[in-house]
Amino acid sequence: MALNEVDRELEAAERDASPNMFPPRRSEEIERVISASSVSTSSSEATRRIQARNAGGMSRIATQNDLERHPTELSRIQTQRSIASATVGRGPKSRESRKPLPAFGAGKEYPPLLPDQEAYVVEFDGPDDPLHGQNWPLKRKLYTAAMLGYTTFCASFGSSIFSAAVNAVGVEFGVSSEVALLGVSFYVLGFATGPTLWAPLSELKGRRLPLVVGMLGFSIFSISVAVAKDLQTVLICRFFAGFFGACPLAVVAAVFSDMFDNRTRGVAITIFSMAVFCGPFLAPFIGGFIVESYLGWRWTSYILSFMGFLAFGLDLLFLEETYPPVILIAKASELRRRTLNWGIHAKQEEIEIDFRELLSKNFLRPMRLLFFEPIVTLLSVYMAFLYGLLYLFLTAYPFVFQGVHHFTPGIAGLTFFGVILGQVIAGITVLLQQPWYQRKLKANNGVPIPEWRLPSVIAGGVAFSAGLFWFGWSGYRADVHWIVPTLSGILTGFGLMSIFLQALNYLVDAYLMFAASAIAGNTFLRSVAGAGFPLFSKYMFEGMGIQWASTLLGCVAIALIPIPVLFYIYGHRIRARSAYAPTPPPMGAQIFGDEDADESEKEREAAAVPLPQTQRGLEAV
Repeated sequence: MALNEVDRELEAAERDASPNMFPPRRSEEIERVISASSVSTSSSEATRRIQARNAGGMSRIATQNDLERHPTELSRIQTQRSIASATVGRGPKSRESRKPLPAFGAGKEYPPLLPDQEAYVVEFDGPDDPLHGQNWPLKRKLYTAAMLGYTTFCASFGSSIFSAAVNAVGVEFGVSSEVALLGVSFYVLGFATGPTLWAPLSELKGRRLPLVVGMLGFSIFSISVAVAKDLQTVLICRFFAGFFGACPLAVVAAVFSDMFDNRTRGVAITIFSMAVFCGPFLAPFIGGFIVESYLGWRWTSYILSFMGFLAFGLDLLFLEETYPPVILIAKASELRRRTLNWGIHAKQEEIEIDFRELLSKNFLRPMRLLFFEPIVTLLSVYMAFLYGLLYLFLTAYPFVFQGVHHFTPGIAGLTFFGVILGQVIAGITVLLQQPWYQRKLKANNGVPIPEWRLPSVIAGGVAFSAGLFWFGWSGYRADVHWIVPTLSGILTGFGLMSIFLQALNYLVDAYLMFAASAIAGNTFLRSVAGAGFPLFSKYMFEGMGIQWASTLLGCVAIALIPIPVLFYIYGHRIRARSAYAPTPPPMGAQIFGDEDADESEKEREAAAVPLPQTQRGLEAV
């Protein structure tokens, strides 16, 4: 950092520490903004006394002119403090202790009180600070996005490549194909549990550390599957490969939200989602050709580990930190070292890890939202059914194309390209809707209405249901050309992507600062469904027949279509009665018990400055 920047920071610190000794700030300077969240996080009695003592001094609230001249910087200051306030370990009750204050040590008296700690909190240097990810050069953003897109693809690819090896694994270890299929289910269960670690870790330590650790663990456990000597080792290592592989699914979307603004983030998140959902359908034909060759089933995991180690190396060597609070930690560290002022710090450094709060925010609250919030409950059931069918297709497609049309596993896997094409069409459709959405947003003074997302969900539900009927009634007869059931994947892929993209966006818009918890509950339920559906698919398709099993699934899909229709019509009323949605509840209306409502109100006070739309819930997608 240049010397004049250090001088400016020190001058600002001195002005805030002793306002009566300095003349008022120049008009072009930016006053620091104290948010309700930053005040609430000053938990020590000493700090409260200092704030009371300085209350009569110089006002540190930004003027209207400052707000007009520097809206981006002031918004970022509020955003960083809101993030720190809402992060695990930074709540108003974090680390409270009733024990007596320990002695200072070495016979020393307690030192005198320090000035207000807010004077020593570093911020970004203006809206164009090159340290902030959104100000990076486009080339740097693109290679970072490409690298993380590949990292995400590796994790989703690994979820289904094992499906091609199920029969070979069953033969080698002397078990049925249903037992061997647990290798797919355990991996998806890892997807369900992994985000409970990786999401809060990315908020505490930044994005880079969990991504590097996650891909290293993913690669190690993948190669452990390849060299396993018994079935239990295969299943355990598949679970932990999924647990570590869940990291990019939980964190990469947050990296995109760090780097891209409102104008470009929709494109980035859509491409990321396509990498997540196309991976499971690209893997089966590759795995099929590997299993058919002289390499054998173990090379499905060897290749997965090679892909993972490549992603680990790229992330370790070239991935730079994008999380703004952690970037400010590095900036504060450099300032402390070069100025010898040990009081300089970032807001994130005030956070202490509290196990009780960690448990509440990352498990208990998502479960309360999942089971007691009608919007989260019903949408999660809908998306869990779809996600379960995504992995059920890994069994259903072989029934049609290997059992009826007698394709080899590798050739049968190529038929998934119909689903991939449908997903690409859905992604393009969502991107083409962005100008329409931006116009509505501008007309509403920048305030999003969550229900704007739902027409795509409704259309996707209709397409998905039609695709299931098409697949079943064209795939059970050998005299119907194989291209006919293959083309049904266009509708199912289109429906799957349309529903997932816009339903997740709806949860983000509806729950704002609690979007992470809402999506965490949603992820848990759909991952459990993804793990369970493949286990009964063989019995269902063998017992009912391809056409009637598909008919049953199609009827369930039709029965679920009214869910987004219901929310499109009555969603605003349901949100008004919610204890967690930001719409104020009507008088006397409570869905939760008193204890939950009180906790919700306290959490709102702790996050009094809401995150801007640029940050608020994309970290959890």
